[in-house]
Amino acid sequence: MSRETMLVLLIDATARYLLRPLDLAFARFIAERDPAAEPRLLLMAALASRLLGDGHPCLDLQALDALAAEHAWPEAWVDLLANPTPPVSPLLASADGLPTNAPLVLDRHRLYLRRYWQYECGVAQGILGRLHGNPTPIEGLRGELQRLFPVADSHHIEWPRVACALSARGSFSVITGGPGTGKTTTVVRLLGLLQTRHLRERSAPLRIRLAAPTGKAAARLNTSIARQIERLDVSEAVRAAIPQEVETLHRLLGARPDSRRYAHHQRYPLHLDVLVIDEASMVDLEMMAAVLDALPSHARLILLGDKDQLSSVEAGAVLGDLSHRAEQGHYSADIASWLHDTCGDDVRAFVHDDAQPLDQHIAMLRRSHRFGASSGIGCLAVAVNAGDAQQVHALLGSRAEDIAWFSSGAADTPLAIIAMNGDADRFEAAPSGDAPQGFRFYLNRLQRQRPSTHEGLLAHQSWAHDVLEAFNHFQMLCAVRQGPAGTERLNRDIAATLWNAGLIESDRGWYEGRPVMMIRNDYSLGLMNGDVGITLRMPGSDGVYRLYVAFPMTRGSSLTVPNGGDAQVRCVLPSRLGDVATVYAMTVHKSQGSEFEHTTLVLPDDASPILTREWLYTGITRARRRLSLIGTLSSVEQALTQRTRRYSGLAERLAF
Repeated sequence: MSRETMLVLLIDATARYLLRPLDLAFARFIAERDPAAEPRLLLMAALASRLLGDGHPCLDLQALDALAAEHAWPEAWVDLLANPTPPVSPLLASADGLPTNAPLVLDRHRLYLRRYWQYECGVAQGILGRLHGNPTPIEGLRGELQRLFPVADSHHIEWPRVACALSARGSFSVITGGPGTGKTTTVVRLLGLLQTRHLRERSAPLRIRLAAPTGKAAARLNTSIARQIERLDVSEAVRAAIPQEVETLHRLLGARPDSRRYAHHQRYPLHLDVLVIDEASMVDLEMMAAVLDALPSHARLILLGDKDQLSSVEAGAVLGDLSHRAEQGHYSADIASWLHDTCGDDVRAFVHDDAQPLDQHIAMLRRSHRFGASSGIGCLAVAVNAGDAQQVHALLGSRAEDIAWFSSGAADTPLAIIAMNGDADRFEAAPSGDAPQGFRFYLNRLQRQRPSTHEGLLAHQSWAHDVLEAFNHFQMLCAVRQGPAGTERLNRDIAATLWNAGLIESDRGWYEGRPVMMIRNDYSLGLMNGDVGITLRMPGSDGVYRLYVAFPMTRGSSLTVPNGGDAQVRCVLPSRLGDVATVYAMTVHKSQGSEFEHTTLVLPDDASPILTREWLYTGITRARRRLSLIGTLSSVEQALTQRTRRYSGLAERLAF
């Protein structure tokens, strides 16, 4: 096959949406730069680019059959790529980095774009370098752990205590677990322990920073951290030395607009001793590489997250690669003995002969305090995670108090009406007396609690904050943006339904009550992709009422709020917001880092590669008290059998 023939085939593949125009352009770039490039190299380049767009840092040449089935590649492509002899080209480097400026790198059986190969190597080196630090002496640690985790039941492993001990022992740790398993509680106690020991030995406290991938995740951790610090059994000096301010990773690193560079890097590292990153499943490979590059060599890195959630939108699945063995523990006999001496917990059932250094720095929390044994949501999440179709069907067909199932083929209630009313006929009133109201809940609060015109700016700030809190009571989640069950269609239908019901003054343009989400970072405003705000009519500093978009005010924000005061919200004129979208409905990907009292999850009727077990689990676990699912059983079955897989070499690089 000639190069020209291959380019024609790639053009045809682009027309059939097997490739993107960007992938075709990259293949053409390779052909122009190397006139002698083999047709096979052009195909490899195009596919490596295409897979990167799907979140895979590399093209794994040992997984061609699985990739071909997933992406509907022609059989001829697989046959061509199966050639074990690597192409020869100055544009293709081997893993030793020669030639150094080659845009493609072949590392054993994985083909990378050079930048992502460098990211993966950087993350592996950054983590491996922290696995062999000096462990904390046992002396004094047991007493601290017993005070912070006063659990009397010696027959069960207290996994938060184990996680705390392992994290205190080294300079890198991962604490993973499902919703409500106590990750935040554990890390606050860990910080209390570290700060107590440090202040006992030195006069100055540890410099601790807390971060999350998105503004929503940062705001939620902010609230949770503050509550946990109040309950912490430590001295006032220690309590005061634990920060409550949580910032986004972009703000922490000093992101520069229109650039991939950050203010903090290896030559100008972060000024900290401990870094805690929450919702680490959302951290992509490039971001983790930037964090590790900016982290001082002496600093501790603690990652929190749910390994079973969806991976990051961008390339990589760092938390998944780190904790894919966490379920079985894979502890060494030495670590098991150390844990027994230090914590009193017996983890011998989780000892394996193939224990690796990384395994000794990872703990999985296994008991959910949010979902009890009688919780339908909790049982459904466990069944979905296990791929237990029989149990899932049984739960959807039951009359669980906190789950409602609507078959989209037979539902007599339109999605928009469900969104407005919150399935009030299906669920009983909560113990507080509040019946589910869907989006009525925040719109009623908007109207009924509106301050009078003579009340001051702080009253309007408080009202806006309450409206934002009320909006988080209910959320509709989807798999895709387009199509009958996509966010674009649902947002239009819901807005029209709310307008027809007289709950909003318009269903298009800017109107009071319109919820919007940032779809791109705006560094000048201090607003990040995923931040959600509500459009409200409020007085400005001149006393004139205008439409503002109110966003939650997170600690440490540099944004100047137009209506001043000790703001609980940040208020921005709509004219200053460029990239926003109405967000009555959002994708499950966008919802990560958030929780809602009542979540309605809409499954697409048609087969979709997005519909995976991880997607369904993530959507279900956004609900705290009520969950409605709308779809077909065939969609549920597809989700249970289809797994999210990110092809990378990170786990292999860390297996030492």
